[in-house]
Amino acid sequence: MYHGRSTGKAPSTPTQIYQQPPRLLIVHIALPSWAGVCSNLCEALQNFFSLACSLMGPSRMSLFSLYMVQNQHECILPFVQVKGNFARLQTCISELRTLQQEGCFKAHSTSLQLAVEDGLQQFKQYTRHVTTGAALSYTSLEITVLTSQPGKEVVKQLEEGLKDTDLVRVRRLQVVEITKGVLECPDSVSPVEESSSDESSILGTDIDLQTIDNDVVSMEIFFKTWLHNSGTDQEHIHLLLPSRCFSNISRARDDSICLKCDLQERLLSPSLLPGTADGSLRMDDPKGDFCTLYQMASRSSASRYKLRVIKALNSSGICESLTYGLPFILRPTSCWQLDWDELETNQQHFHALCHSLLKREWLLLAKAEPLSGGHSLRAPPSTFYVIVPSRSPTLLVKAVATRELLLPSPFPLLPEDPPDVSLQTVERVLDSLELEPTYNPLQAWSHLYSHLRSTLTKSQGRLQPRWESRALRKHPCKAGQLQTNRVRATVAPLPMTPTSGRAPKLPAASKPSSEAFFWPAREGEVEEQEEEE
Repeated sequence: MYHGRSTGKAPSTPTQIYQQPPRLLIVHIALPSWAGVCSNLCEALQNFFSLACSLMGPSRMSLFSLYMVQNQHECILPFVQVKGNFARLQTCISELRTLQQEGCFKAHSTSLQLAVEDGLQQFKQYTRHVTTGAALSYTSLEITVLTSQPGKEVVKQLEEGLKDTDLVRVRRLQVVEITKGVLECPDSVSPVEESSSDESSILGTDIDLQTIDNDVVSMEIFFKTWLHNSGTDQEHIHLLLPSRCFSNISRARDDSICLKCDLQERLLSPSLLPGTADGSLRMDDPKGDFCTLYQMASRSSASRYKLRVIKALNSSGICESLTYGLPFILRPTSCWQLDWDELETNQQHFHALCHSLLKREWLLLAKAEPLSGGHSLRAPPSTFYVIVPSRSPTLLVKAVATRELLLPSPFPLLPEDPPDVSLQTVERVLDSLELEPTYNPLQAWSHLYSHLRSTLTKSQGRLQPRWESRALRKHPCKAGQLQTNRVRATVAPLPMTPTSGRAPKLPAASKPSSEAFFWPAREGEVEEQEEEE
Protein backbone atom coordinates (compact mmCIF):
# COMPACT_ATOMS: atom_id res chain seq x y z
CA MET A 1 0.00 0.00 0.00
CA TYR A 2 2.96 2.25 -0.58
CA HIS A 3 3.72 4.49 -3.54
CA GLY A 4 6.58 6.88 -4.10
CA ARG A 5 10.21 7.26 -5.06
CA SER A 6 13.51 7.34 -3.23
CA THR A 7 16.52 9.41 -4.20
CA GLY A 8 20.12 8.34 -4.47
CA LYS A 9 22.79 7.23 -6.89
CA ALA A 10 21.28 3.79 -7.32
CA PRO A 11 18.25 3.26 -9.57
CA SER A 12 15.10 4.69 -8.05
CA THR A 13 13.05 2.26 -6.02
CA PRO A 14 9.69 3.09 -4.45
CA THR A 15 9.79 3.18 -0.67
CA GLN A 16 7.00 5.47 0.46
CA ILE A 17 3.75 4.05 1.78
CA TYR A 18 0.65 4.77 -0.25
CA GLN A 19 -1.03 7.67 1.53
CA GLN A 20 -4.78 7.94 1.76
CA PRO A 21 -6.34 11.13 0.38
CA PRO A 22 -7.28 13.98 2.74
CA ARG A 23 -10.61 13.34 4.43
CA LEU A 24 -13.44 15.61 5.47
CA LEU A 25 -15.93 14.11 7.95
CA ILE A 26 -19.26 15.92 8.26
CA VAL A 27 -21.37 14.81 11.23
CA HIS A 28 -24.95 15.53 10.17
CA ILE A 29 -26.91 14.47 13.25
CA ALA A 30 -29.61 16.73 14.62
CA LEU A 31 -31.31 16.69 18.00
CA PRO A 32 -32.61 14.57 19.60
CA SER A 33 -30.74 11.83 17.67
CA TRP A 34 -27.36 13.24 18.74
CA ALA A 35 -27.90 12.09 22.33
CA GLY A 36 -27.98 8.45 21.22
CA VAL A 37 -25.03 8.73 18.82
CA CYS A 38 -22.57 11.08 20.53
CA SER A 39 -20.96 8.65 22.98
CA ASN A 40 -20.52 5.84 20.44
CA LEU A 41 -19.15 8.13 17.74
CA CYS A 42 -16.68 9.87 20.06
CA GLU A 43 -15.35 6.60 21.44
CA ALA A 44 -14.99 5.12 17.94
CA LEU A 45 -13.12 8.22 16.73
CA GLN A 46 -10.88 8.18 19.79
CA ASN A 47 -10.04 4.51 19.31
CA PHE A 48 -9.36 4.96 15.60
CA PHE A 49 -7.08 7.98 15.96
CA SER A 50 -5.15 6.31 18.76
CA LEU A 51 -4.26 3.66 16.16
CA ALA A 52 -3.71 6.00 13.20
CA CYS A 53 -1.43 8.31 15.19
CA SER A 54 0.58 5.42 16.68
CA LEU A 55 1.39 3.40 13.56
CA MET A 56 5.12 3.49 12.86
CA GLY A 57 6.52 4.27 9.45
CA PRO A 58 5.13 6.82 6.98
CA SER A 59 1.66 8.12 7.76
CA ARG A 60 -1.25 6.27 6.18
CA MET A 61 -3.55 9.27 6.66
CA SER A 62 -2.64 12.74 5.49
CA LEU A 63 -5.12 15.49 6.34
CA PHE A 64 -8.34 15.36 8.36
CA SER A 65 -11.06 17.91 9.05
CA LEU A 66 -14.36 17.63 10.90
CA TYR A 67 -17.58 19.61 10.60
CA MET A 68 -20.76 19.41 12.66
CA VAL A 69 -24.15 20.18 11.12
CA GLN A 70 -27.10 20.74 13.45
CA ASN A 71 -28.95 24.04 13.23
CA GLN A 72 -26.03 25.37 11.20
CA HIS A 73 -22.70 24.10 9.91
CA GLU A 74 -19.68 24.47 12.18
CA CYS A 75 -16.00 23.66 11.62
CA ILE A 76 -14.92 21.74 14.71
CA LEU A 77 -11.44 20.96 13.32
CA PRO A 78 -9.78 22.65 10.31
CA PHE A 79 -7.51 20.49 8.16
CA VAL A 80 -4.56 19.13 10.14
CA GLN A 81 -1.96 16.45 9.59
CA VAL A 82 -3.13 13.31 11.43
CA LYS A 83 0.27 11.99 12.47
CA GLY A 84 1.74 13.98 15.34
CA ASN A 85 -1.53 15.74 16.14
CA PHE A 86 -3.27 13.34 18.53
CA ALA A 87 -3.67 16.12 21.10
CA ARG A 88 -5.60 18.31 18.66
CA LEU A 89 -7.71 15.37 17.53
CA GLN A 90 -8.42 14.50 21.17
CA THR A 91 -9.49 18.09 21.83
CA CYS A 92 -11.79 17.97 18.79
CA ILE A 93 -13.43 14.79 20.10
CA SER A 94 -13.82 16.36 23.55
CA GLU A 95 -15.60 19.30 21.96
CA LEU A 96 -17.99 16.94 20.19
CA ARG A 97 -18.90 15.51 23.60
CA THR A 98 -19.79 18.99 24.88
CA LEU A 99 -22.31 19.73 22.15
CA GLN A 100 -25.83 19.93 23.47
CA GLN A 101 -27.72 16.66 23.47
CA GLU A 102 -31.18 17.85 24.47
CA GLY A 103 -33.76 20.18 22.99
CA CYS A 104 -34.84 20.71 19.41
CA PHE A 105 -34.52 23.26 16.67
CA LYS A 106 -35.34 23.67 13.03
CA ALA A 107 -32.31 22.81 10.95
CA HIS A 108 -31.55 24.99 7.93
CA SER A 109 -32.04 23.09 4.69
CA THR A 110 -28.78 24.46 3.25
CA SER A 111 -26.54 23.70 6.26
CA LEU A 112 -25.24 20.40 4.90
CA GLN A 113 -24.57 21.85 1.45
CA LEU A 114 -22.69 24.79 3.01
CA ALA A 115 -20.60 22.42 5.13
CA VAL A 116 -19.49 20.54 2.00
CA GLU A 117 -18.71 23.75 0.13
CA ASP A 118 -16.95 25.35 3.09
CA GLY A 119 -14.84 22.24 3.71
CA LEU A 120 -13.90 22.05 0.03
CA GLN A 121 -12.92 25.73 0.03
CA GLN A 122 -10.78 25.21 3.14
CA PHE A 123 -9.07 22.27 1.45
CA LYS A 124 -8.24 24.36 -1.61
CA GLN A 125 -6.95 27.14 0.61
CA TYR A 126 -4.80 24.71 2.60
CA THR A 127 -3.19 23.22 -0.50
CA ARG A 128 -2.32 26.71 -1.79
CA HIS A 129 -0.36 27.48 1.38
CA VAL A 130 1.60 24.25 1.83
CA THR A 131 4.92 23.52 0.16
CA THR A 132 4.88 22.52 -3.51
CA GLY A 133 5.98 18.92 -2.88
CA ALA A 134 3.30 18.31 -0.27
CA ALA A 135 0.61 19.97 -2.36
CA LEU A 136 1.14 17.49 -5.16
CA SER A 137 0.01 14.64 -2.90
CA TYR A 138 -3.16 16.51 -1.85
CA THR A 139 -4.83 16.64 -5.24
CA SER A 140 -8.27 15.35 -4.25
CA LEU A 141 -10.51 15.16 -1.19
CA GLU A 142 -12.79 12.42 0.13
CA ILE A 143 -15.93 13.67 1.89
CA THR A 144 -17.96 11.47 4.24
CA VAL A 145 -21.34 12.61 5.57
CA LEU A 146 -22.32 10.71 8.71
CA THR A 147 -26.07 11.18 9.15
CA SER A 148 -28.96 9.99 11.29
CA GLN A 149 -31.49 10.95 8.63
CA PRO A 150 -32.69 8.61 5.87
CA GLY A 151 -29.71 8.19 3.58
CA LYS A 152 -31.63 8.44 0.30
CA GLU A 153 -33.09 11.79 1.35
CA VAL A 154 -29.65 13.12 2.23
CA VAL A 155 -28.30 11.98 -1.15
CA LYS A 156 -31.11 13.81 -2.93
CA GLN A 157 -30.47 16.88 -0.79
CA LEU A 158 -26.79 16.86 -1.76
CA GLU A 159 -27.54 16.31 -5.43
CA GLU A 160 -29.86 19.28 -5.47
CA GLY A 161 -27.70 21.55 -3.33
CA LEU A 162 -24.37 20.84 -5.06
CA LYS A 163 -25.49 20.83 -8.67
CA ASP A 164 -23.75 24.15 -9.33
CA THR A 165 -20.68 23.39 -7.21
CA ASP A 166 -17.32 22.57 -8.77
CA LEU A 167 -16.47 19.10 -7.42
CA VAL A 168 -13.41 18.40 -9.57
CA ARG A 169 -11.23 18.22 -6.43
CA VAL A 170 -13.60 15.73 -4.77
CA ARG A 171 -12.36 12.17 -5.20
CA ARG A 172 -15.36 10.58 -3.52
CA LEU A 173 -18.56 11.77 -1.82
CA GLN A 174 -20.05 9.26 0.60
CA VAL A 175 -23.22 9.28 2.74
CA VAL A 176 -23.22 6.91 5.72
CA GLU A 177 -26.57 6.47 7.46
CA ILE A 178 -26.51 5.46 11.13
CA THR A 179 -29.41 3.13 11.81
CA LYS A 180 -31.58 4.16 14.72
CA GLY A 181 -32.19 0.69 16.15
CA VAL A 182 -29.63 -1.17 18.26
CA LEU A 183 -29.98 -4.85 17.40
CA GLU A 184 -28.96 -7.89 19.39
CA CYS A 185 -25.52 -9.35 18.83
CA PRO A 186 -25.45 -12.95 17.57
CA ASP A 187 -23.47 -15.59 19.39
CA SER A 188 -20.71 -15.48 16.77
CA VAL A 189 -19.64 -12.32 15.00
CA SER A 190 -17.96 -12.72 11.63
CA PRO A 191 -14.59 -11.09 11.01
CA VAL A 192 -14.64 -7.76 9.25
CA GLU A 193 -15.10 -8.13 5.52
CA GLU A 194 -16.28 -6.00 2.66
CA SER A 195 -19.76 -6.38 1.32
CA SER A 196 -20.47 -7.18 -2.29
CA SER A 197 -21.24 -4.33 -4.64
CA ASP A 198 -24.90 -5.32 -4.65
CA GLU A 199 -25.24 -4.44 -0.96
CA SER A 200 -24.27 -0.78 -1.40
CA SER A 201 -26.44 1.41 -3.54
CA ILE A 202 -24.85 4.12 -5.64
CA LEU A 203 -27.51 6.80 -6.01
CA GLY A 204 -27.38 9.88 -8.17
CA THR A 205 -23.96 10.72 -9.56
CA ASP A 206 -21.01 9.16 -7.75
CA ILE A 207 -22.55 9.45 -4.28
CA ASP A 208 -21.91 6.30 -2.28
CA LEU A 209 -24.69 5.39 0.19
CA GLN A 210 -24.01 2.99 3.07
CA THR A 211 -25.51 2.15 6.45
CA ILE A 212 -23.89 1.27 9.77
CA ASP A 213 -25.26 0.34 13.18
CA ASN A 214 -25.25 2.80 16.07
CA ASP A 215 -22.56 1.09 18.15
CA VAL A 216 -18.85 1.61 18.79
CA VAL A 217 -17.63 -1.52 16.98
CA SER A 218 -19.49 -0.79 13.71
CA MET A 219 -18.30 2.82 13.61
CA GLU A 220 -14.76 1.80 14.50
CA ILE A 221 -14.71 -0.75 11.66
CA PHE A 222 -15.89 1.92 9.23
CA PHE A 223 -13.16 4.37 10.23
CA LYS A 224 -10.51 1.65 9.95
CA THR A 225 -11.28 1.31 6.24
CA TRP A 226 -9.44 4.64 5.96
CA LEU A 227 -6.21 2.75 6.72
CA HIS A 228 -6.62 0.46 3.71
CA ASN A 229 -4.99 1.06 0.37
CA SER A 230 -7.91 2.41 -1.66
CA GLY A 231 -5.82 3.51 -4.63
CA THR A 232 -7.14 2.37 -8.01
CA ASP A 233 -4.43 3.79 -10.27
CA GLN A 234 -3.05 0.32 -10.99
CA GLU A 235 -3.41 -3.30 -10.05
CA HIS A 236 -1.09 -4.46 -7.26
CA ILE A 237 -0.10 -7.94 -8.36
CA HIS A 238 -0.54 -10.50 -11.16
CA LEU A 239 -1.54 -14.08 -10.33
CA LEU A 240 -0.35 -16.41 -13.09
CA LEU A 241 -2.09 -19.78 -13.56
CA PRO A 242 -1.13 -22.55 -15.99
CA SER A 243 -4.10 -22.58 -18.37
CA ARG A 244 -3.95 -26.32 -19.07
CA CYS A 245 -4.50 -27.02 -15.39
CA PHE A 246 -7.58 -24.80 -15.23
CA SER A 247 -9.26 -25.41 -18.56
CA ASN A 248 -12.68 -24.85 -16.97
CA ILE A 249 -11.73 -21.25 -16.22
CA SER A 250 -10.53 -20.07 -19.59
CA ARG A 251 -9.76 -21.32 -23.08
CA ALA A 252 -6.87 -18.97 -23.57
CA ARG A 253 -4.28 -20.15 -26.07
CA ASP A 254 -1.25 -18.88 -24.18
CA ASP A 255 0.62 -20.84 -21.56
CA SER A 256 -0.83 -19.04 -18.54
CA ILE A 257 -3.83 -17.12 -17.31
CA CYS A 258 -3.10 -13.75 -15.72
CA LEU A 259 -5.47 -12.58 -12.99
CA LYS A 260 -4.93 -8.95 -12.01
CA CYS A 261 -5.41 -8.53 -8.28
CA ASP A 262 -5.30 -5.97 -5.50
CA LEU A 263 -3.70 -6.63 -2.13
CA GLN A 264 -5.30 -5.85 1.21
CA GLU A 265 -4.05 -6.28 4.74
CA ARG A 266 -6.07 -8.62 6.94
CA LEU A 267 -4.86 -7.09 10.20
CA LEU A 268 -2.38 -4.55 11.51
CA SER A 269 1.04 -5.83 12.46
CA PRO A 270 1.77 -5.49 16.20
CA SER A 271 5.32 -4.57 15.21
CA LEU A 272 3.97 -1.23 13.89
CA LEU A 273 2.59 -0.20 17.30
CA PRO A 274 4.65 0.94 20.29
CA GLY A 275 4.53 -0.95 23.56
CA THR A 276 2.97 -4.14 22.17
CA ALA A 277 4.43 -7.60 22.61
CA ASP A 278 6.22 -7.22 19.26
CA GLY A 279 6.78 -3.48 19.57
CA SER A 280 10.56 -3.80 19.31
CA LEU A 281 10.24 -5.08 15.73
CA ARG A 282 10.09 -2.33 13.13
CA MET A 283 8.36 -2.60 9.78
CA ASP A 284 11.66 -2.30 7.93
CA ASP A 285 13.44 -4.76 10.23
CA PRO A 286 14.20 -8.16 8.62
CA LYS A 287 13.06 -9.71 11.91
CA GLY A 288 9.65 -8.09 11.61
CA ASP A 289 6.54 -9.91 10.47
CA PHE A 290 5.31 -7.31 7.96
CA CYS A 291 4.79 -9.19 4.74
CA THR A 292 7.61 -8.60 2.26
CA LEU A 293 5.47 -9.26 -0.80
CA TYR A 294 2.86 -6.78 0.41
CA GLN A 295 5.52 -4.09 0.70
CA MET A 296 6.97 -4.82 -2.73
CA ALA A 297 3.78 -5.33 -4.72
CA SER A 298 1.90 -2.30 -3.38
CA ARG A 299 4.40 0.24 -4.65
CA SER A 300 4.51 2.04 -7.97
CA SER A 301 4.14 0.40 -11.36
CA ALA A 302 7.91 0.04 -11.64
CA SER A 303 7.91 -2.70 -9.01
CA ARG A 304 4.72 -4.67 -9.62
CA TYR A 305 5.14 -8.33 -8.74
CA LYS A 306 3.55 -11.53 -9.87
CA LEU A 307 2.68 -14.73 -8.07
CA ARG A 308 3.35 -17.69 -10.32
CA VAL A 309 1.38 -20.79 -9.32
CA ILE A 310 3.67 -23.83 -9.48
CA LYS A 311 1.70 -26.57 -7.70
CA ALA A 312 -1.64 -27.51 -6.20
CA LEU A 313 -1.90 -28.92 -2.67
CA ASN A 314 -4.61 -30.76 -0.79
CA SER A 315 -6.36 -28.46 1.69
CA SER A 316 -4.99 -30.58 4.55
CA GLY A 317 -1.56 -30.89 2.98
CA ILE A 318 0.31 -28.15 4.80
CA CYS A 319 1.35 -27.87 8.45
CA GLU A 320 0.41 -24.56 10.07
CA SER A 321 3.85 -24.37 11.71
CA LEU A 322 5.37 -23.79 8.26
CA THR A 323 3.54 -20.51 7.60
CA TYR A 324 4.91 -17.25 8.94
CA GLY A 325 4.27 -13.52 8.91
CA LEU A 326 0.99 -11.73 8.52
CA PRO A 327 -1.46 -12.99 5.88
CA PHE A 328 -2.93 -10.70 3.28
CA ILE A 329 -5.90 -10.84 0.95
CA LEU A 330 -6.12 -10.99 -2.83
CA ARG A 331 -9.22 -9.70 -4.58
CA PRO A 332 -10.02 -8.80 -8.21
CA THR A 333 -8.50 -5.46 -9.09
CA SER A 334 -10.61 -2.31 -9.35
CA CYS A 335 -7.98 -0.42 -11.35
CA TRP A 336 -9.79 2.30 -13.29
CA GLN A 337 -7.23 2.19 -16.12
CA LEU A 338 -8.56 -1.19 -17.29
CA ASP A 339 -11.58 -1.16 -19.58
CA TRP A 340 -14.86 -2.53 -18.26
CA ASP A 341 -14.76 -5.69 -20.37
CA GLU A 342 -11.33 -6.58 -19.03
CA LEU A 343 -12.41 -5.83 -15.45
CA GLU A 344 -15.48 -8.02 -15.82
CA THR A 345 -13.58 -10.91 -17.42
CA ASN A 346 -10.86 -10.68 -14.78
CA GLN A 347 -13.46 -10.77 -12.00
CA GLN A 348 -15.29 -13.74 -13.53
CA HIS A 349 -12.05 -15.72 -13.83
CA PHE A 350 -11.14 -14.87 -10.25
CA HIS A 351 -14.52 -16.06 -8.95
CA ALA A 352 -14.27 -19.23 -11.05
CA LEU A 353 -10.88 -19.95 -9.52
CA CYS A 354 -12.31 -19.60 -5.99
CA HIS A 355 -15.19 -21.97 -6.83
CA SER A 356 -12.89 -24.54 -8.44
CA LEU A 357 -10.44 -24.58 -5.54
CA LEU A 358 -13.24 -25.00 -2.99
CA LYS A 359 -14.82 -27.80 -5.03
CA ARG A 360 -11.52 -29.65 -5.37
CA GLU A 361 -10.47 -28.84 -1.78
CA TRP A 362 -7.17 -27.53 -3.08
CA LEU A 363 -4.62 -24.92 -2.04
CA LEU A 364 -2.13 -23.33 -4.41
CA LEU A 365 1.61 -23.02 -3.96
CA ALA A 366 3.02 -19.91 -5.65
CA LYS A 367 6.36 -18.20 -6.06
CA ALA A 368 6.85 -14.43 -6.02
CA GLU A 369 8.61 -12.97 -9.04
CA PRO A 370 9.20 -9.45 -10.37
CA LEU A 371 6.79 -8.58 -13.17
CA SER A 372 9.68 -7.32 -15.27
CA GLY A 373 13.33 -6.49 -14.88
CA GLY A 374 16.81 -7.05 -16.20
CA HIS A 375 18.81 -10.25 -15.90
CA SER A 376 21.21 -10.59 -13.00
CA LEU A 377 24.10 -12.97 -12.45
CA ARG A 378 23.04 -13.33 -8.84
CA ALA A 379 19.35 -14.19 -8.49
CA PRO A 380 17.63 -12.83 -5.35
CA PRO A 381 16.20 -15.39 -2.90
CA SER A 382 12.68 -16.51 -3.73
CA THR A 383 9.68 -16.36 -1.43
CA PHE A 384 6.93 -18.97 -1.61
CA TYR A 385 3.29 -18.51 -0.63
CA VAL A 386 0.31 -20.74 -0.09
CA ILE A 387 -3.01 -19.43 -1.48
CA VAL A 388 -6.15 -20.43 0.41
CA PRO A 389 -9.67 -20.04 -1.09
CA SER A 390 -12.66 -18.83 0.90
CA ARG A 391 -16.44 -18.57 0.55
CA SER A 392 -16.06 -14.87 -0.19
CA PRO A 393 -14.58 -13.63 -3.51
CA THR A 394 -11.12 -13.38 -1.96
CA LEU A 395 -7.98 -15.48 -1.61
CA LEU A 396 -5.89 -15.59 1.56
CA VAL A 397 -2.12 -15.55 0.97
CA LYS A 398 0.40 -16.71 3.59
CA ALA A 399 4.17 -16.97 3.34
CA VAL A 400 5.45 -20.54 3.69
CA ALA A 401 8.88 -21.74 4.84
CA THR A 402 11.54 -23.07 2.50
CA ARG A 403 14.37 -25.53 3.15
CA GLU A 404 16.83 -22.81 4.11
CA LEU A 405 14.58 -21.50 6.92
CA LEU A 406 13.57 -24.84 8.37
CA LEU A 407 15.02 -25.87 11.75
CA PRO A 408 15.11 -29.50 12.92
CA SER A 409 12.08 -30.29 15.05
CA PRO A 410 11.50 -33.89 16.10
CA PHE A 411 7.84 -34.89 16.29
CA PRO A 412 7.58 -38.35 17.87
CA LEU A 413 4.23 -40.12 17.72
CA LEU A 414 1.84 -39.46 20.58
CA PRO A 415 1.55 -42.40 23.03
CA GLU A 416 -1.70 -44.26 22.43
CA ASP A 417 -2.64 -44.97 26.06
CA PRO A 418 -1.90 -42.18 28.58
CA PRO A 419 -2.32 -43.08 32.29
CA ASP A 420 -5.98 -43.16 33.36
CA VAL A 421 -5.44 -40.81 36.29
CA SER A 422 -3.81 -38.13 34.11
CA LEU A 423 -6.44 -38.60 31.39
CA GLN A 424 -9.33 -38.15 33.86
CA THR A 425 -7.73 -35.07 35.42
CA VAL A 426 -7.22 -33.38 32.09
CA GLU A 427 -10.70 -34.37 30.88
CA ARG A 428 -12.28 -32.68 33.93
CA VAL A 429 -10.32 -29.51 33.25
CA LEU A 430 -11.34 -29.46 29.59
CA ASP A 431 -14.98 -30.14 30.45
CA SER A 432 -15.01 -27.01 32.60
CA LEU A 433 -14.07 -24.76 29.66
CA GLU A 434 -16.73 -22.87 27.73
CA LEU A 435 -16.84 -24.12 24.14
CA GLU A 436 -17.29 -21.55 21.36
CA PRO A 437 -17.97 -22.58 17.75
CA THR A 438 -15.59 -19.95 16.35
CA TYR A 439 -13.10 -17.36 17.51
CA ASN A 440 -14.55 -13.86 17.37
CA PRO A 441 -11.82 -11.18 17.51
CA LEU A 442 -14.41 -8.46 18.15
CA GLN A 443 -15.03 -9.96 21.58
CA ALA A 444 -11.35 -10.11 22.56
CA TRP A 445 -9.90 -6.89 23.99
CA SER A 446 -6.27 -6.29 24.87
CA HIS A 447 -6.71 -2.75 26.28
CA LEU A 448 -4.54 -1.54 23.41
CA TYR A 449 -6.55 1.64 22.83
CA SER A 450 -6.13 2.89 26.39
CA HIS A 451 -2.41 2.07 26.25
CA LEU A 452 -1.94 3.96 22.98
CA ARG A 453 -3.91 6.98 24.23
CA SER A 454 -1.81 7.11 27.37
CA THR A 455 1.43 6.85 25.37
CA LEU A 456 0.38 9.54 22.90
CA THR A 457 -0.83 11.88 25.63
CA LYS A 458 2.48 11.62 27.49
CA SER A 459 4.56 12.19 24.35
CA GLN A 460 2.49 15.03 22.83
CA GLY A 461 0.92 16.60 25.90
CA ARG A 462 -2.72 17.51 26.32
CA LEU A 463 -4.39 20.57 24.84
CA GLN A 464 -6.89 22.32 27.08
CA PRO A 465 -10.14 23.21 25.26
CA ARG A 466 -11.04 26.90 25.21
CA TRP A 467 -14.59 27.29 24.00
CA GLU A 468 -16.28 30.57 24.76
CA SER A 469 -19.69 29.17 23.83
CA ARG A 470 -19.67 26.12 26.16
CA ALA A 471 -22.52 27.60 28.20
CA LEU A 472 -24.68 27.87 25.09
CA ARG A 473 -24.36 24.13 24.48
CA LYS A 474 -25.74 23.24 27.89
CA HIS A 475 -29.16 24.69 27.03
CA PRO A 476 -31.57 23.93 24.18
CA CYS A 477 -31.37 26.29 21.23
CA LYS A 478 -34.40 28.11 20.02
CA ALA A 479 -35.60 27.37 16.52
CA GLY A 480 -33.49 29.19 13.98
CA GLN A 481 -31.08 30.63 16.57
CA LEU A 482 -27.52 30.97 15.25
CA GLN A 483 -24.41 30.60 17.38
CA THR A 484 -21.98 32.57 15.23
CA ASN A 485 -19.17 32.58 17.79
CA ARG A 486 -18.89 28.75 17.49
CA VAL A 487 -17.82 28.79 13.84
CA ARG A 488 -14.04 28.61 13.73
CA ALA A 489 -13.46 27.86 10.05
CA THR A 490 -10.42 29.51 8.52
CA VAL A 491 -12.51 30.72 5.57
CA ALA A 492 -15.77 32.62 5.63
CA PRO A 493 -19.04 30.63 5.41
CA LEU A 494 -20.23 30.38 1.83
CA PRO A 495 -23.44 31.95 0.54
CA MET A 496 -26.39 29.82 -0.47
CA THR A 497 -25.89 28.25 -3.91
CA PRO A 498 -28.61 28.99 -6.49
CA THR A 499 -30.36 25.95 -7.89
CA SER A 500 -30.36 24.61 -11.43
CA GLY A 501 -31.02 21.31 -13.15
CA ARG A 502 -27.46 19.98 -13.45
CA ALA A 503 -26.21 17.05 -11.35
CA PRO A 504 -22.78 17.23 -9.67
CA LYS A 505 -19.97 15.48 -11.51
CA LEU A 506 -16.98 13.80 -9.89
CA PRO A 507 -13.79 12.66 -11.65
CA ALA A 508 -14.29 9.59 -13.83
CA ALA A 509 -11.32 7.92 -12.17
CA SER A 510 -13.20 7.61 -8.91
CA LYS A 511 -14.73 4.19 -8.41
CA PRO A 512 -16.91 3.49 -5.37
CA SER A 513 -16.22 0.64 -3.02
CA SER A 514 -18.45 -1.00 -0.46
CA GLU A 515 -17.92 -2.24 3.05
CA ALA A 516 -19.93 -4.46 5.37
CA PHE A 517 -20.50 -3.82 9.03
CA PHE A 518 -21.11 -6.57 11.50
CA TRP A 519 -22.89 -6.96 14.78
CA PRO A 520 -21.18 -5.53 17.85
CA ALA A 521 -20.01 -7.65 20.74
CA ARG A 522 -22.42 -8.06 23.64
CA GLU A 523 -20.22 -6.16 26.07
CA GLY A 524 -18.95 -2.62 25.52
CA GLU A 525 -15.29 -1.76 25.53
CA VAL A 526 -15.71 1.44 27.53
CA GLU A 527 -16.07 -0.35 30.85
CA GLU A 528 -13.07 -2.56 30.11
CA GLN A 529 -10.85 0.43 29.38
CA GLU A 530 -12.01 2.40 32.40
CA GLU A 531 -11.24 -0.52 34.69
CA GLU A 532 -7.77 -0.83 33.14
CA GLU A 533 -7.03 2.86 33.58
